[in-house]
Amino acid sequence: MGLQTRRSASPSPGAAAGPRRGVLQQLLLPLLLMRLGACGAAAQGEAGAPTLYLWKTGPWGRCMGDECGPGGIQTRAVWCAHVEGWTTLHTNCKQPERPDNQQNCFKVCDWHKELYDWRLGPWNQCQPVISKSLERPLTCIKGEEGIQVREITCIQKGKDIPAEDSICEYFEPKPLLEQACLIPCQQDCIVSEFSAWSECSKTCGSGLQHRTRHVVAPPQFGGSGCPNLTEFQVCQSGPCEAEESMYSLHVGPWSACSVPHSRQVRQARRRGKNKEREKDRGKGVKDPEARELIKKKRNRNRQNRQENKYWDIQIGYQTREVMCTNKTGKAADLSFCQQEKLPMTFQACVVAKECQVSEWSEWSLCSKTCRDMASPKGTRIRSRTIRQFPIGSEKECPELEEQEPCVSQGDGVTPCPTYGWRTTEWTECRVDPLLSQQDKRRGNHTALCGGGVQTREVYCVQASEDPLAHVNARTDAEASKPVDLKLCTGLVPNTTQLCHIPCPTECEVSSWSAWGPCTYENCNDQQGKKGFKLRKRLITNEPTGGSGGTGNCPHLLEAIPCEEPSCYDWKAVGLGDCEPDNGRECGPGTQVQEVVCINSDGEGVDRQLCRDAIFPIPVACDAPCPKDCVLSMWSAWSSCSHTCSGKTTEGKQIRARSILAYAGEEGGAPCPNSSVLQEVRSCNEHPCTVYHWQTGPWGQCIEDTSVSSFNTTTTWNGEASCSVGMQTRKVICVRVNVGQVGPKKCPESLRPETVRPCLLPCRKDCVVSPYSDWTPCPSSCAEGDFGIRKQSRHRVIIQLPANGGRDCTGPLYEEKACEAPQVCQTYRWKTHKWRRCQLVPWSVQQDSPGAQEGCGPGRQARAITCRKQDGGQAGIHECLRHAGPLPAFTQACQTPCQDDCQFTSWSKFSSCNGDCGAVRTRKRSIVGKSKKKEKCKNSHLYPLIETQYCPCDKYNAQPVGNWSDCILPEGKVEVLLGMKVQGDIKECGQGYRYQAMACYDQNGRLVETSRCNSHGYIEEACIIPCPSDCKLSEWSSWSRCSKSCGSGVKVRSKWLREKPYNGGRPCPKLDHVNQAQVYEVVPCHSDCSQYIWVTEPWSVCKVTFVNTRENCGEGVQTRKVRCMQNTADGPSDHVEDYLCDPEEMPLGSRECKLPCPEDCVISEWGPWTRCTLPCNQSSFRQRSAYPIRQPADEGKSCPDAVEKEPCHLNRNCYHYDYNVTDWSTCQLSEKAVCGNGIKTRMLDCVRSDGKSVDLKYCEELGLEKNWQMNTSCTVECPVNCQLSDWSPWSECSQTCGLTGKMMRRRTVTQPFQGDGRPCPALMEQSKPCPVKPCYQWQYGHWSPCQVQDAQCGEGTRTRNISCVVSDGSTDDFSKVVDEEFCADTEPILDGNKKAVLEETCTQPCPGDCYLKEWSWWSLCQLTCVNGEDLGFGGIQVRSRAVIIQELENQHLCPEQMLETKSCDDGQCYEYKWMASAWKGSSRTVWCQRSDGVNVTGGCLVVHQPDTDRSCSPPCNQPHSYCSETRTCSCEEGYTEVMSSDGTLDQCTFIPVVVIPTVEDKKGDVKTSRAVHPTQSPNNPAGRGRTWFLQPFGPDGRLKTWVYGVGAGAFVLLIFIISMIYLACKKPKKPQRRQNNRLKPLTLAYDGDADM
Repeated sequence: MGLQTRRSASPSPGAAAGPRRGVLQQLLLPLLLMRLGACGAAAQGEAGAPTLYLWKTGPWGRCMGDECGPGGIQTRAVWCAHVEGWTTLHTNCKQPERPDNQQNCFKVCDWHKELYDWRLGPWNQCQPVISKSLERPLTCIKGEEGIQVREITCIQKGKDIPAEDSICEYFEPKPLLEQACLIPCQQDCIVSEFSAWSECSKTCGSGLQHRTRHVVAPPQFGGSGCPNLTEFQVCQSGPCEAEESMYSLHVGPWSACSVPHSRQVRQARRRGKNKEREKDRGKGVKDPEARELIKKKRNRNRQNRQENKYWDIQIGYQTREVMCTNKTGKAADLSFCQQEKLPMTFQACVVAKECQVSEWSEWSLCSKTCRDMASPKGTRIRSRTIRQFPIGSEKECPELEEQEPCVSQGDGVTPCPTYGWRTTEWTECRVDPLLSQQDKRRGNHTALCGGGVQTREVYCVQASEDPLAHVNARTDAEASKPVDLKLCTGLVPNTTQLCHIPCPTECEVSSWSAWGPCTYENCNDQQGKKGFKLRKRLITNEPTGGSGGTGNCPHLLEAIPCEEPSCYDWKAVGLGDCEPDNGRECGPGTQVQEVVCINSDGEGVDRQLCRDAIFPIPVACDAPCPKDCVLSMWSAWSSCSHTCSGKTTEGKQIRARSILAYAGEEGGAPCPNSSVLQEVRSCNEHPCTVYHWQTGPWGQCIEDTSVSSFNTTTTWNGEASCSVGMQTRKVICVRVNVGQVGPKKCPESLRPETVRPCLLPCRKDCVVSPYSDWTPCPSSCAEGDFGIRKQSRHRVIIQLPANGGRDCTGPLYEEKACEAPQVCQTYRWKTHKWRRCQLVPWSVQQDSPGAQEGCGPGRQARAITCRKQDGGQAGIHECLRHAGPLPAFTQACQTPCQDDCQFTSWSKFSSCNGDCGAVRTRKRSIVGKSKKKEKCKNSHLYPLIETQYCPCDKYNAQPVGNWSDCILPEGKVEVLLGMKVQGDIKECGQGYRYQAMACYDQNGRLVETSRCNSHGYIEEACIIPCPSDCKLSEWSSWSRCSKSCGSGVKVRSKWLREKPYNGGRPCPKLDHVNQAQVYEVVPCHSDCSQYIWVTEPWSVCKVTFVNTRENCGEGVQTRKVRCMQNTADGPSDHVEDYLCDPEEMPLGSRECKLPCPEDCVISEWGPWTRCTLPCNQSSFRQRSAYPIRQPADEGKSCPDAVEKEPCHLNRNCYHYDYNVTDWSTCQLSEKAVCGNGIKTRMLDCVRSDGKSVDLKYCEELGLEKNWQMNTSCTVECPVNCQLSDWSPWSECSQTCGLTGKMMRRRTVTQPFQGDGRPCPALMEQSKPCPVKPCYQWQYGHWSPCQVQDAQCGEGTRTRNISCVVSDGSTDDFSKVVDEEFCADTEPILDGNKKAVLEETCTQPCPGDCYLKEWSWWSLCQLTCVNGEDLGFGGIQVRSRAVIIQELENQHLCPEQMLETKSCDDGQCYEYKWMASAWKGSSRTVWCQRSDGVNVTGGCLVVHQPDTDRSCSPPCNQPHSYCSETRTCSCEEGYTEVMSSDGTLDQCTFIPVVVIPTVEDKKGDVKTSRAVHPTQSPNNPAGRGRTWFLQPFGPDGRLKTWVYGVGAGAFVLLIFIISMIYLACKKPKKPQRRQNNRLKPLTLAYDGDADM
């Protein structure tokens, strides 16, 4: 980075002149070429003629040829050209130099694509681009752009031979040869802070102490190297009492282990002697038992030797050099290093042997013996065995087993079985799971219908090649057997679905018709005099569901027996005019009735059919003469007062007429009595005994064997039917309100049928899958767990029995006990006796001083064999796999010399009595001649007794961790037919929660929980609250229809009784006004003619204004108007007036004119004619009357009997139109919860004034009706969330420790829908595992490097392993326990199974210069810019610092070392300058990495903050100081006075001016003073404020405003002086000017009035 800066900071003069030189080159180059050309021509001219003509060639053409490959030919153009460029004749060019115009080539064909391809070489190193402008930026930001190149060649694939590029280019363009790359900025070496100073190297006199640092990031991309990692300084300790030793005893490294040459010779000699001895011994033993024992022992020894063939243990010796060195490291005579005992120069050792293995065995067969396209490969294995175990070698044995993927091939390989999901039949649709908790229908499931839920089981089977196999299997009742669910992959079919039970629609009938006339039972067979009066009603809505048919409808016909029946009768429809007798004009006469012939149903028929009926006779009438009394026409007969006649009831009808005009005094017929004005007749004379046929429900469908030709595959009601049956029902004759009577009372011909055919659904037998295979028993042997193991098998009901089919028999689940598994064979290493201690040969020892032959240190070996637990022999590989690490083959031993002390082995420790604080002991004793030696009796050197504290049995338990979730007691929920329905599984109630218990001993070490008599948990009862659904009241009754005529609405509602809680079903959307009601609104239709006004005839006109003559004149007449219920038989009962339409109510009184006796009398007005539509005022309606009595001579003549009026819209003329209401809410059957329903709407006839009227008005107009009145709809089913069972508890998340957890999970098998109960949030539960102590082997610290009996050189350092216990948490430090606790723990330490407890080390001699141990690997660091990785990968570094012990040996020091390695999990780090607060004029500045580590290097030097801010020259004036801007300033309360050169001259005190404020007349002060330039002015609490004005700028010069104020003050001063002068007229001497050095000060004026 620094280099770049320097290079760009000082460009060379050449670089600056670059562009100009380029221009000159462009100008000079052609001239030079021309000059050279001229020179060349001259030279040639000397040799021969000048060359003016040259051969030119074009590019090669395409390769042409008949065959693919190298046999092609390509051509090119060749021509002769003048040097100036124009083409000339070939003869002008030299013919021998003519280039070829054709050559052989390689013709590429399409199939060459498989043979040739581009080979891409690796990208080479990134090279910088020589930029056009040589200027470089001052600081490197990201790096320098560069280019990297690679080699690309076309090769022939199989032979790896290069080929012409054109071949590969034929198929694919040549890939890029170069690409842009980035050369990152140079990164200098970054090192850590120094450590603390070490202790002084010498305890007395002058020594050295050092401190070191390590490399944090290595130099990269040409960055500068690392600084020294070590610093030294001289240190002084107290004066030395004795003289410092100049020499040290140095021990060299041990040589390689070697075997004495004569060993084999000695062994052979010894074997020969031994054989002879054995022969002699054998001869000497006569006893056969003794011989047998010797034979067995020999066999055992031979066997041990044979087993020991794996370990060829050779004990040899090794030597080392001992020398004396001085402080400079030079060798000196041993006599200079005098000490009592010199180090051993020899020792016994084991000759190192490498591991030897056999050849690989043959590959095993492929593990996959079938063909499978999804995962085509299996594995095959080969192995090898160990022939020779490694001894004393660092190298482990190679892998003994190898596996590779393989594919089974050949004709005999069958395809692998595939597995697929199968499902059982859906169970019956059930509605009850959808009911809410409060629904009263929960107890009665049979009556429910609508939306429901059905379930099925899913099982896994081996899929068949034949896709139709499982279809056929159903019919053969032989389906695939279930297999383990884990074998099936892919989406599991759903196990629940919504279904629909069709709701029975109730039978709806019309109202009864009027009673018909007395008619024969059968008009075709008219027998006897007995007949029936009938009334009928029709089915308006056919019933569905249930047993179907019309059997569920009420009776449709009622009959009353009657006498004199007739099938046809005349019906009067009108009366003709009154024809007076004998052709007179007035007087008595007759009226002929107009009749039609009708049948018993009231329908008009041919008149011929009434030939037997009595024809109505003409009716007598009276045509009044001019002076006669005039009566009105008879009114219509009223409706019959009773429907039938009995003892107490008799039907009557009334009709009446009134007087229209009184008779004249003379000769006129007088008016009759009032009794004659009313007539009564009997009606409904039939007795009140009504009969009807009553039908019972249809019975069961019973097979009809007589019908055999029926096709067996018919489907009826969606179900397959297999045969025809018959159904019967009971039909009886019933008298209303009495009961059953004889059948003759009811019309036989109208009797309903009692038998009908029916279709029998097919029988469905139970279909069960075959049993699955037995679940496997535990493997060949059981380890430790001797519980009874069971195996089971199961099968699945595929089809449930129905329609009388065969029931399911036999269990679905079977289990049996497994055979008792044999206990697993365990293996152990057997160690044999240690052999004789082998010493270093005397020939090697004898040169060492103090050596004695036949004694001293040596090494001994032993045999190791593999045994089964029962002692039987086993192969060595079994122990390698199962018996743990190998015991030691050899050990150091000692053959005691005469001077050595000898002891027995240590006894076992004595037993403990269990008391805390007790001790246990072990002993040994002195043996042999050692008993007499004094030094052996020294118990300090050779203790004979050892004590040890007994383990203490005090334990305390304490809870750890959090409570578990509340867990319900586990247990199978009994489920019928394998079906799980919502609410079956217990999800709430009392459960338990658990907290783990940990047990500690008195030393705070974790122990097994059983020591604290605990099963590992504290249990506590808890409650999982049960969900409570939203509770609503029952539906209220329907309100009355909102309209009495036409379409309205009726409403019913539910009230909220209780809100849901604990995840119960939510409430439906409530009324938004009061949030407490649910409404249902349904359209309703009220028949407009249901209630009608009925009027009686008008009374006689009561004259109020009497005319000149009697009984005539103007008056008032009245009539009764009543509201009556309309029925089929006519108006029947009188009801309240509000039920009839008040607007339609007829008048009850009116004005009238009673004609005088001789006047004309006309009839009542007839009805108005209808207005023509559309209503229009230009059209009229009219009504007419006719004269009843002609006037006498003097009487008033008859008026015009026609009245007209124009048609006014909405007054007397109306338009009519249909209107359709809104759709109702979706209406379900009362028995349904959800599912398919119906929405209805109503058709209304609306008058143009907006009033609803009877539909007949619209129907009469023939208006179009193309609306659909009903439509199907769906109410979403409230499906509760359904969950799977809890999974089994998982394995513990930790094998030991306090924090282990067991988990179990459940899944949603049916998500909630609609207003169903939502899924709970708790989908997994955890509970703590029982606490287990964590035991592991742990290395201790390395001991210091120990050099035996010398000061320096090669020594050993040791460490032990101990068994430690911890609670598994990171902050728990391990505590040491007895090794027996780690007996089952594999000794893996630092990832290595082999425990390294001893290693060689080097102890530097005094004065040596040496390298420290490697530092730890640094953090993985990426190459980044602004936190963005540049993609060069991570790097880690470690270093070794140099340690100097003597300054004069510095030249012998090694170089400090640095080692890097690439890493993956790198991070971007940034380096920033940090600075402390200023202390006076200095502060500390350092570089810090973004993770808070302080480093040297890494931060850019150009950005380094200042560490010093002292002023030059220094601020020596009183009350001055050096400011941040490095200029001298004055303290607060003083103002700067500057000298002419801009430096501070002096600090002057600012006077304080008191300014009283308006707020306080007692005189608060305001102070005007120059302010401290570095401090902001404060406002002290209180009413007075101190104001500071600063007349000087930071540069020490006066501010501009000061000059302005000064000038103003000066003018004011002159003005005042002038005034005084003029006033006094006494000339005064001018005042002396103030000291020039004091600058004028001004006061700030804040507007106070009193200033």
